[in-house]
Amino acid sequence: MTGGALNKDEIRKRIEQLVRELNYHIYRYYTLDDPVISDAEYDELYRELLRLEEEHPDLIQPDSPTTRVGPPPAVGFAPVRHRGRMLSLDNAFDADELLAFGERVRKALGIPLEEIEFVCELKMDGTAVALTYENGLFTKSATRGDGEVGEDITPNLKTIRTVPMRILADNPPELIEVVGEVYMPKESFERLNKERLERGEPPFANPRNAAAGSLRQLDPKITAERNLSMVTFSIGYTTGEYPRTQWEMLLLLGDMGFRLGEHSEMVRGLKDAIAYCDNWKDRREELDYEIDGVVIKVNSLEYQRALGATSKSPRWAVAYKFPPEEKTTRVIDIKIGVGRTGALTPVAVLEPLSIAGSTVSHATLHNEDEVRRKDVRIGDRVLVHKAGDVIPEIVKVITDARTGDEKPFVMPSRCPVCGAEVVREEGEAVARCTNIACPAQNFERILHFASRGAMDIEGMGDVTVNELLSRGFVKDVADIFYLTREQIYQLPGFKDKSVSNLLNAIEAAKDRPLWRLVFGLGIRHVGSHMAKVLTSHFLSIDELASASVEGLLSVEGVGERIAESVHNFFKQEENLKVIDKLKRAGVRMSDEVAEEERELPLSGKSFVLTGALSRYTRDEVTALIERLGGRVTGSVSKKTDYVIVGSEPGSKYEKALSLGIPTLSEEEFEEMIKGAS
Repeated sequence: MTGGALNKDEIRKRIEQLVRELNYHIYRYYTLDDPVISDAEYDELYRELLRLEEEHPDLIQPDSPTTRVGPPPAVGFAPVRHRGRMLSLDNAFDADELLAFGERVRKALGIPLEEIEFVCELKMDGTAVALTYENGLFTKSATRGDGEVGEDITPNLKTIRTVPMRILADNPPELIEVVGEVYMPKESFERLNKERLERGEPPFANPRNAAAGSLRQLDPKITAERNLSMVTFSIGYTTGEYPRTQWEMLLLLGDMGFRLGEHSEMVRGLKDAIAYCDNWKDRREELDYEIDGVVIKVNSLEYQRALGATSKSPRWAVAYKFPPEEKTTRVIDIKIGVGRTGALTPVAVLEPLSIAGSTVSHATLHNEDEVRRKDVRIGDRVLVHKAGDVIPEIVKVITDARTGDEKPFVMPSRCPVCGAEVVREEGEAVARCTNIACPAQNFERILHFASRGAMDIEGMGDVTVNELLSRGFVKDVADIFYLTREQIYQLPGFKDKSVSNLLNAIEAAKDRPLWRLVFGLGIRHVGSHMAKVLTSHFLSIDELASASVEGLLSVEGVGERIAESVHNFFKQEENLKVIDKLKRAGVRMSDEVAEEERELPLSGKSFVLTGALSRYTRDEVTALIERLGGRVTGSVSKKTDYVIVGSEPGSKYEKALSLGIPTLSEEEFEEMIKGAS
């Protein structure tokens, strides 16, 4: 732009023009793979828009490409009800099952199978999403969820360049919900896993898991770094007119600016559909993304409506799943991997083999029981299968190939990473390292400890934690409280203000309530609610640490699994060392508030609510009981002190009577607390 200063109206028009131009070029580049300007020209337009928006933030357009990554990290994912139900597909695994699908369609429609048109689409190995557009503008996106209600992931979808911010059509429907598949290209997946391994993080099992995990990031900036893409294949709901066929629907979506799946074909009769499946079963390695099969749909939407659906799947479509590849190789060794929760996973180290288009040198053995069930030994010849890019698995041992030199596997009793005791809880298949300072678990443990629900140390996000670990500034959660100003200054992006903010947040965390500390320690089976239950009974960390299993079981709501887990946690010398470091750092280790609560009128009393209450909401009466020192539980047991009964009580009332537990009407409850509230 040249000339003199622009007035407000001219600036608005220029911003609108830049938004239109940039969105068009994003569509050409990411959706059509056919750019019409150079990257430098695009960057110049983008910088001009960014400058104008910074000078005039009130003029930022809702579909501006600069808003693709904007909101701060979310606290969670709000539920979203889909306007059109998102069904899952029935699977077919061979030609006979495809023919059986065709026969069901033929019978239901009463039309010869060779006269029915089908649309064949490559089945992207990703995660399904629904996108809502109002008057052409992208307003909301959600995961599939249970098909009726998903999770709001709108900020994350905005980061995907193949998602149009505005529909291209001149007269878009007032409201339309389209359905697509978000996926991660192979190259992006390989790069992401390489980066994760370099940071000491576990790699994703396959691109599908990587895509799903990327969409569920609370911070959209992380999603933006993952280089996701999306194809669109259906209209779930629209206030406009539906097309007549599935093929016309794809063409319409393409005209609206959505990226479509490649290589889709319309065929007549099922014979050609089977040929299409066979063709792509052999050619899938040509693609730069993973497919795990082909989706075959009856083309006519009228026929689709006539065929209908079961409670979970349409009768007019089927997913043909490619068979997994299987090859034999030898087990060189069995190593132990330690996950972020301390889970020990046996992994077979294999003689490298090429399978499903990639070189495989490891296969998961899941757990100790699985190794024993399959009787996998070091030196065994084994059959390995791999479907798509899923982590390979050992199908079976070829026992006839044994020489007698094979060595049985023994699960270690000490963690191979830190040497701490390994515990396998009764009823569980997984053995776990018990050391909260284990390097293999550090990243996730420290992130959890500093999270909003635990010690709430603002500024201690995943990037910061990763930097602190990689520089050796922290080795366990207690080290957070020993960080110096000089160390924090060395972290990327930290200046005077951010350094002071983090130090202040760390100092404030020293005085959090005891339950936050207990929750933050990451004791298995102890969530925030259970941490509150425990610290209302045990008023200091020392009291909790010295509690016997029997003492823990005496607390209302604490079962055997939780009691054993807490007891085992505080038996470990490594954990006690971390707690001692926390003490020396000045972190609060007792709850004075809880001491006072012991003197409250309902202290130590447990209540259960049943029936419809007229004087309170359930939240109100729960808050009142807790304020007076009592607690509300969800089920009646011998440890329940009182059951408050409203109108039309349920089975909890009957159980209270059978156990002889006192029941209270709302009036009797008010009389009990009279003068106390």
